[in-house]
Amino acid sequence: MAFAQFMASGVGRSVRIIAGIAMVVLGASLGGGWWWLAVVGLVPLLAGIFDFCLLDLFVGQPMSGKAIRH
Repeated sequence: MAFAQFMASGVGRSVRIIAGIAMVVLGASLGGGWWWLAVVGLVPLLAGIFDFCLLDLFVGQPMSGKAIRH
């Protein structure tokens, strides 16, 4: 529950967005076989932007950050 609340917080969303951007930039800049890193980086980036967390499915929490905060 504490993990879900952290990920739904502003700091948690920022961490996901920054990590996603870093992965996309790194994967795109390295090129070659590193393209997969850029693709995988889209998941935390979009999750932070649209305020959802896929990991909450595994712990039985709602995916929506808005639902977790309330």
